[in-house]
Amino acid sequence: MLDPSPPLLVLGCGFTGAVVAGLRRASGGRVVATTRSSERAAELAQAGIEVSVLPALTAEAVDRLVAEGADVLVAFPPDGATDAAIAPSLRRARAIAYVSSTAVYGDASGRIDEATPTSADGPRAAARLAAEAVYRERGAVVLRAAGIYGPGRGLHQRLLRGDFRMTGEGDQQGRNVVSRIHVEDLARLALAALARGAPGEAFLVADDAPVPQIEVVRWLCARLGLELPAGAPREDLHETLRHDRAVDNAKIKRALGMTLLYPSYREGFEACLAVEAAAPALAATASAPRHRG
Repeated sequence: MLDPSPPLLVLGCGFTGAVVAGLRRASGGRVVATTRSSERAAELAQAGIEVSVLPALTAEAVDRLVAEGADVLVAFPPDGATDAAIAPSLRRARAIAYVSSTAVYGDASGRIDEATPTSADGPRAAARLAAEAVYRERGAVVLRAAGIYGPGRGLHQRLLRGDFRMTGEGDQQGRNVVSRIHVEDLARLALAALARGAPGEAFLVADDAPVPQIEVVRWLCARLGLELPAGAPREDLHETLRHDRAVDNAKIKRALGMTLLYPSYREGFEACLAVEAAAPALAATASAPRHRG
């Protein structure tokens, strides 16, 4: 039986977009996607996805791709210009979902939820909030994702490469609380948001178990037979590794009536390792440059 859902257009079919596209295609739905990578396009085409390789997204190109009544997932990072340029071309879409980031909460610490004030102080947060506003004006559901991981990408791969450092030293090393989301759960929630999300709504997306970074690192190092990584001064780390906050995912689960396949890092990373063990080439690509769609 064919999937009765509308056709899906994925703009920026990178790590997250490819999983969303794959899930919709697996249920029999028609999926159209854009990417800048010929290599990624070949992979998507093998899964029955209709791919356009575009060096840049323009209003004209997007207008040609949006079918009447289509669902649209926007999954590329903001560049300050493209989102505003293409948003008017989504007028024929039935529903739009925009994959954003918890970067919009700036330096907020502790427990955060949708009532936590956003901050446009940093360039990453400002760019994300500007893009969110553009799509919310078009009725998009916004998904503010915590750290996204999955097969071939995530903390486990960084530990294996030896390029991960934690905040602090000694007893304080890695005590900052972090949240994450497995890419398959993010993809499932994105499809549900397209089907049932209220236009203009914003949701936080994370797993059920925000924990100190050191807990996850110790578990993974024991699982992988690795030594604990060294600590580093907070100011030397990427801003995404400096945060100390627990993302509350209650609203999206309640609104969409869903539970997670990977409620904590344990289930999520075990699933990643199982997939990578079955497909060694996938793990090998983790050290290669990432496709951004």
